[in-house]
Amino acid sequence: MQPLRLGDTGSAVAQVRAMLATIGLLNNTAPASADTFDDATELAVRHFQQRRGISVDGTVGRETFAALTGAHWKLGDRPLAHEAGQPLFGDDVAELQTQLMELGFTLSRADGVFGLSTAAALRSFQRDYGLIADGICGLDTLRALRQLGRRVVGGRPQLLRDQIAVADSGPNLLGKRIVLDAGHGGSDGGVVVDGIREADLVWELTSRLQGRLSALGVQTWSTRGPHNGATDEARAQLANEVGADLLLSIHIDGSASPRANGIAAYYYGAGESSSTIGERLADLAQRELVARTGMLDCRIHGKTWSLLRLTRMPTVRVELGYLSAAEDRSKLLDPLFRDTMAEGLLVAVQRLYLPFGDDPTTGVMRIPAAAH
Repeated sequence: MQPLRLGDTGSAVAQVRAMLATIGLLNNTAPASADTFDDATELAVRHFQQRRGISVDGTVGRETFAALTGAHWKLGDRPLAHEAGQPLFGDDVAELQTQLMELGFTLSRADGVFGLSTAAALRSFQRDYGLIADGICGLDTLRALRQLGRRVVGGRPQLLRDQIAVADSGPNLLGKRIVLDAGHGGSDGGVVVDGIREADLVWELTSRLQGRLSALGVQTWSTRGPHNGATDEARAQLANEVGADLLLSIHIDGSASPRANGIAAYYYGAGESSSTIGERLADLAQRELVARTGMLDCRIHGKTWSLLRLTRMPTVRVELGYLSAAEDRSKLLDPLFRDTMAEGLLVAVQRLYLPFGDDPTTGVMRIPAAAH
C-alpha cells in the first residue's frame, strides 16, 4: 500500500481514522474531516505507534496499517484457529496467547499471530480441560478459559521457562544454531552516505562474526548473500525453518541530523508482551559494544517490527552507529574497528549461555585468537 501521511485524503484515510476511533485514539465524529489525514490523525497515529512498539513517524505504512487492522479484535469476537499460509493475527490472538502462557502452556511469546505453536498450546489446554482438542478457540473454549485462573503466580511464567531452556542448553557454543541477518542488500543499500552503503558494511561485518562463530562450532546461516536482499518475512521464515536458537540482525542507522550518533539494540517487546531472552541478549550486546567501542549508548528498546515478531527464536537487531555521523562513520570504515564489534557480539552470545555465577564483567571477556 502507499503510505498515508499528513494532508492525504480519500477512502483509505477514512478507514484509518475509523480504526483509530474504534480503539479510542481519535474523535471521528466530524464528517468534514472523516477522510482527511489532519493533525489530529497524525497525533493519534503517533500515539498508536508508540504504544505498539512501531517506529514513530506519524505515517501509516504497511506495518502500521497491519497493526491497526489487528488492534480492534477482542477475544470472543471471532473463532480463532490456525490457517496455513495466512495465519490470523490480532489483539484477540495475543490475549488468547497470554492466557495460555499464564496457565502454564508453552509459547515463546504473545505475538498476536496464530501459528502452529499457538494451535498446539490450545489443543493441550483443551485436552486438559476435557474439551474436543481441535485447536479452535470457540465458545466452549472461551468459557473454559474464563473459568480458570493462573496456574503460575509470583512472576512471569514464560521468563522462568525461557531461563531454564537456556540453562539446559549448556554454556558451550558448539552445536548452537544461529542465523545472521545482514540488513538490506541487493538494490536496497540501506543508509547511503558519500557512496558508502550500509548494506555493504554490515555484510562485511556479519561475515567477520560468522567466521568467529563457525570457528567455535556454531552452525550459522545467512539470510542473504553479498549481492542480494530479502524481505523481513523471508528472513524470518528461513530462521524458523532451520530451527535457529538465535537470530542476530545487523544494521547501521542514519539520520537527517548529523549530530545523531551511537549504538542501540532492539528486541521483540510491546507492553507486557516481550521476548525475555531476546531482551537479555539485546542488553548483553548493547553493553559489550558500548564498552568496547566507546560509542554513545542509545540503550535497548522493545519493538514489534516484522523480523522481531515473526521469528520463533530470540531475535535481536543492533544498530551499530550512524553512517550519517562523521564520528561514527570514520570508525565504521576501519576494518579493525568492525572486528572489535564482531568480537563484542560474539562475547554477548557466549555470555547469554553462561551461568550467572560464571558471567564475566562487561568488556573484559576475550575469545582466544587461535579460535578465529
